Amino acid sequence: MKIGIDSFGCNHGQSGTGAYLLNIVKNIPQDSPTDFELFGLEIDRYTYTGDTEIPFSSVTIDDNIKAIRRWHKRRLKQFCKKNKYDAVIFPSAMQVLPRKIKTKSILLINSPYSIIENRKERKLLKKALLRASLIIASSEYVRQDLLESGFGEVKIVPVHYGIDHKVFFPLTDFDSEFVDIKPFAIKRPYFIYSSRLSDSSKKHVELIKAFEIFKKRTNYPHRLVLTGSDGDYSEVIHKAAYDSEYASEILITGHFPQDNLKKLYCGSTACIFPAVNEGVGLPVVEAMACGIPVLCSDQGALVEMAGMAPLYFNSDDVEEIAVDMQKVVEDKELASLMVQKGLEVSRRINWENTIKETLLSIEEI
Repeated sequence: MKIGIDSFGCNHGQSGTGAYLLNIVKNIPQDSPTDFELFGLEIDRYTYTGDTEIPFSSVTIDDNIKAIRRWHKRRLKQFCKKNKYDAVIFPSAMQVLPRKIKTKSILLINSPYSIIENRKERKLLKKALLRASLIIASSEYVRQDLLESGFGEVKIVPVHYGIDHKVFFPLTDFDSEFVDIKPFAIKRPYFIYSSRLSDSSKKHVELIKAFEIFKKRTNYPHRLVLTGSDGDYSEVIHKAAYDSEYASEILITGHFPQDNLKKLYCGSTACIFPAVNEGVGLPVVEAMACGIPVLCSDQGALVEMAGMAPLYFNSDDVEEIAVDMQKVVEDKELASLMVQKGLEVSRRINWENTIKETLLSIEEI
């Protein structure tokens, strides 16, 4: 069996979908009887690599979403036939919106279908979903949303993302005043929020407001570090940070590779994750695996992923977020218990299980 893996729309590894694809490739068993082949832009030839060498078929088109979708509409069908794929995995189906092909299509859906506002994109994705041989939902939360949105006739399997425990683990000798990750030297203590600056549902602005309340109330020296690549909502977030009276204590870093992100987590007081429509919520598990407390939204797949380890809050209630920030700083016994519970939860989540469940699901179509 030969399976093509579409690397288009994965933001060159700098997004949740990109991290998914990278880790899936890294964890494909060397003795797998299935032949895999990546395809996408030439710039990504060496983006998604692992111990198992996987061929890469380059497509020469412009690196923008319009060109990518046009190629999927006009050329994908012939490309799959030429490369003799038995099936194609679309990790970023919600971006590339694959059209009708004779090859079996496996669509990864990592956020709720019901929140898509663009009517044209919603319509095109609906057609792709109804034609799919298999939909892999990133959580039971996403699966239920798909069922409620009318896709019950399609086989939908929930498969949780994993984390790389060789990357995310506690650093026990972390006692320096600064976290030195070039080009930054970030002074501790600080809170961290790791998420792409993509839309209002990520609740960056609400977190900034909660941070302001926390600072006014406590006068503690903590900073707020927002890490993640820019997206459609980044201008609004940058403005909110710039206009804050605590602007000098809010740092927006851009994207961090996983190795550096681990160090950033371990040096923080806590991870705060206020996003409300998360179909995955992987950063909260990564943070827990690094041995820090997590405060997060009670919406989306976060409770499903993180269990009883975090403090949960209503992301629209900035006062509640501020109270939880103060609580995790002042109550050392609570923070220690949260760390212990977080480590227990995170140990059960890994990429080996993800790829095993994914391959078993594909074999059954």
